[in-house]
Amino acid sequence: MYKSWICAGVVAAIVSSPALAAQQTGKELTLDALFQSPSISGPSLRGLRLSPDGKLVTLLKARPDETDRFDLWAIDTRTGAERMLVDSKKVGTGAELSEAEKMQRERMRIGGEKGIVSYDWAPDSKHILVPLDGQLYLADTDGRVVKLTDVKGGALNPVVSPGGTYLSYVADDELVVEPLATRQPRQITEGASDTVSWGTAEFVAQEEMDRRTGYWWAPHDKYIAVQRTDVSPVKIVTRTAIGSDGARVYDQRYPAAGTPNALVDLYVMKPDGSGKVKVDLGANPDIYLGRVYWSADGNTLYVVREARDQATLDLLKVDPATGKSSVLIAEKAGPKSWLNLPPAFHAMKDGSLIWWSERSGHGHLYRFAHGKLTALTSGDWDVQRLAGVDEAKGRLYFVADKETPLEEQLYSVDIAHPGAVTQLTENGWTNSATMDSDATRVIVGRSNTEHPPQVYLVDASGKRIKWLERNDIDARHPYAPYLASLRPTAFGTILAADGTTTLHYEMITPKLEPGKKYPVFMEHYGGPGAQQVVNKWNGASLAQYVVDRGYVYFEVDNRGATNRGTKFEDAIYHAMGTVEVADQLKGVDFLKRQPFVDPGKITTFGWSYGGYMTLKLLEKAPGTFAAGVAVAPVTDWTLYDTHYTERYMGDPNKDPAAYTASGALAESDRIVDPLLLMHGLSDDNVVFDNSARLMAKMQANDQPFEAMLYPGKTHAMSGVVEHVYMTMMNFLDRHVGLPPVKGKD
Repeated sequence: MYKSWICAGVVAAIVSSPALAAQQTGKELTLDALFQSPSISGPSLRGLRLSPDGKLVTLLKARPDETDRFDLWAIDTRTGAERMLVDSKKVGTGAELSEAEKMQRERMRIGGEKGIVSYDWAPDSKHILVPLDGQLYLADTDGRVVKLTDVKGGALNPVVSPGGTYLSYVADDELVVEPLATRQPRQITEGASDTVSWGTAEFVAQEEMDRRTGYWWAPHDKYIAVQRTDVSPVKIVTRTAIGSDGARVYDQRYPAAGTPNALVDLYVMKPDGSGKVKVDLGANPDIYLGRVYWSADGNTLYVVREARDQATLDLLKVDPATGKSSVLIAEKAGPKSWLNLPPAFHAMKDGSLIWWSERSGHGHLYRFAHGKLTALTSGDWDVQRLAGVDEAKGRLYFVADKETPLEEQLYSVDIAHPGAVTQLTENGWTNSATMDSDATRVIVGRSNTEHPPQVYLVDASGKRIKWLERNDIDARHPYAPYLASLRPTAFGTILAADGTTTLHYEMITPKLEPGKKYPVFMEHYGGPGAQQVVNKWNGASLAQYVVDRGYVYFEVDNRGATNRGTKFEDAIYHAMGTVEVADQLKGVDFLKRQPFVDPGKITTFGWSYGGYMTLKLLEKAPGTFAAGVAVAPVTDWTLYDTHYTERYMGDPNKDPAAYTASGALAESDRIVDPLLLMHGLSDDNVVFDNSARLMAKMQANDQPFEAMLYPGKTHAMSGVVEHVYMTMMNFLDRHVGLPPVKGKD
């Protein structure tokens, strides 16, 4: 294993490693290789799920000749036999998606993907609902496919009801329910308009709250809870989407920080639309509908209500017959803090609830019963998500970072024995876990810095039953030609700018020659709610590519990052652009002390919040960087959305000074190092106004900078990421004295 857990004192070990010295020179990574079909990382599997009866594993697999197009496949869990269930090219029509579905995909960061991107098992384990090209298809496990809809404008958010009786979807902003036996669709909501919609999640729910739907079926198909959204209070932003074939002007409802949000109501009704009642969400309409769940018997609705300032959060118990609600669990943030929405919840058949809370300073699981919360897990680590619940045995399965913040493992705990946690996956890997409904088997996906993603099936004790995809790098593997050039990732720690907190970093170096100094490619995100330094596969990545080009790659997770507890994250409260910048500069200080680093050739790059960080770093420490690249940066936080920005910065109407200080415009005249700005001209997330304002101010000040703008491209730059990287590398190479990257190398 070439993984090292290092700090500054072990640099010599990197230079003189006999294992590395024994490596043969491998094929150099190119941008073409990073984006080629098939992927050099091996099979791309996603959407892995067990059928309700556990006999099949279904998954979305990229086509060998088209890595961004996915088909639906199945693997028999007993024999390992694999077969394609739905060929997206044979079944699909190729019709253009509706604007609503395009925007949903953009929120999920899959805007550039084609074919099948989601599916839903029917409870009978014999049929699968497959959305494709805006319409719905029903596939059986023998490969037969029937088209279900021909909806003008497409069908959004489709599901098969829990009882298997109904198909439901959103069409023209109304919820439609169709009995599968009669195939007679019925619109069960009414009143949709240019500003009112039913059954879909509002912008901030999709973008910031990890909530993709706006309706929820009760068990046994008793009821449906349906969201009604009125966006009329939301400010209209006129956005000009400039494309290669011209410009289109959009009047987009964008809830910028400090401005009104959409009005969100929740209703409960029967599958035919009768018996509709409005849920009592409280007297204050300016709240967030965070999460919606049902009890096991379908007789109680649970709603997570979050205050606008995100300092209080309540779990409501709702009577679906009347809509009346009461508070079961109340969470309150500490001073200079906020509440993150819970990523885990389960309603037990005995009426108790599994709840996630950060009330201890770390995210942990609790059982709520008889009006009391009992901690099931505890310690200086965080539970990321609940993987499954075996109610018969009273056992929970969850993913957490108990061993190290750099890896995620699968664990189990008995409800009757809180705190007695059992680890089920191996150290040295970052794991994901998907279980069947009874929590009897687990699909485990894993990778580390030396091995591309693998997938296997285990039983509830963690014993491996069958490999689903070993993905070993043998002579036939597409990464084999590059394996000898794979450089080890070194993990280590440095002290944060406060002098007490530990920060994790990762570093990859070229094969070091004694006495030679190398330029540095320093990547960062830096924003809250994210973690970048993780022990996962990076062989076919920008990191290994820049190392092959002769750079030292470096990244550090500053204070404000997630999975380190609330104290670590809270450091940025009302102070974005301060502590995280100071911590990144501590990383620069660390780099300058390394004997193999050229201190005059340290470059910096970031995308989105990372692009914002590039600007703040250049402003805070002029003359430090050889060059900086900012892709789609926020420059003024009053231009970004409510739920994200106000969580950390508060209301700009109440604390305008904090917003001015946190922005990248007030001190942009301090930027003297070479800067490359890149932005998509159709970005509806970090709108182009952000870069435009910075450009205008720097031009007025006669400050030089370079820019690359992408017509028709949104925040993810789908379809042109290779060009983004090529342009960036040519810019950085020029400023550190390396030869330029050729197009289509």
